Amino acid sequence: MTYRQLTPDERYMIGQLRRQGLGLSEMARLMDRQRSTIWRELKRNMVDSPKGLTYTVSRAQEKRNGRLRRSRRGPQHSPEDYALVRKLLLEQWSPEQIAGTLGRLNELKISHQTIYRYIRRDWRSGGALWQELRRRYKRRKHHYGLEKRGRLQGKPMIEDRPISVEARQELGHYEGDTVHGASWEKTCVVTLLERATGYLSVGKSPDKTVKSVNKVLIRLLNESLLPVRTLTLDNGTEFHGYREVEAATGVQIYFARPHHPWQRGCNENANGLLRQYWPKRTSMAHLTQRQCHQIAHKLNTRPRKRYGYLSPLQLIS
Repeated sequence: MTYRQLTPDERYMIGQLRRQGLGLSEMARLMDRQRSTIWRELKRNMVDSPKGLTYTVSRAQEKRNGRLRRSRRGPQHSPEDYALVRKLLLEQWSPEQIAGTLGRLNELKISHQTIYRYIRRDWRSGGALWQELRRRYKRRKHHYGLEKRGRLQGKPMIEDRPISVEARQELGHYEGDTVHGASWEKTCVVTLLERATGYLSVGKSPDKTVKSVNKVLIRLLNESLLPVRTLTLDNGTEFHGYREVEAATGVQIYFARPHHPWQRGCNENANGLLRQYWPKRTSMAHLTQRQCHQIAHKLNTRPRKRYGYLSPLQLIS
């Protein structure tokens, strides 16, 4: 059913029926209108007066005309505004990060929905801005049965971790993982993410052996600008030498449950962001530690919605 705008005569009738003390349902029946239409009209256009909330036909019609004029305005943002949005999109900022940060700095008032519409218009005209958006969602894989990777008996599990870690109020609690490149090569990177600030550290490892991964973990933890208290890892066999890391850094290590990536959700999200730079099946053979630092710096200077559109680097400064 096509929606019909209320006419001035109908607004006059609403005013008269309301003065007679009729309820919404009775007014809607007499006017052959939906009850929700009458309710929305009163909600939008009632104003405060010495007698309380009142509905004035002339005032209601004036407000309606104002809404109509605003809806027929031309573009609200200039080419310069969109040039700034494009620049930040090309730096892999998300539409929410752009809208939130520019609004916080009072540089530009623009919603993330408007930015998505801009990206869609660009796509329709043959542009490639959509390729700068984050990774696409995938259907979650369901795992059944026992953990197939090598088990390590007696390791401390996440249930043993202090409850205070969950609050993210104390600095020094990390999540860690490895990110792999092409399936035919051994090279990988080790990622550490501090839970309270989202600060990310990335180190290259020549392979996934315990010895190599331990060496990178120890270096990243010892070079950290923040305190080092706990580290939560996944169940990869490359982390089976965790006792050596604990002894070298003083960190207390715990392990998430198999197939429970949400127990290290911040780190998993950061790994997904890294895939913007290293898509799956991309070779990491020529990746340097300098490049790892550069990419980590890019992510650490991006504003985060969780932190009021401050970046991890701003939080630790």
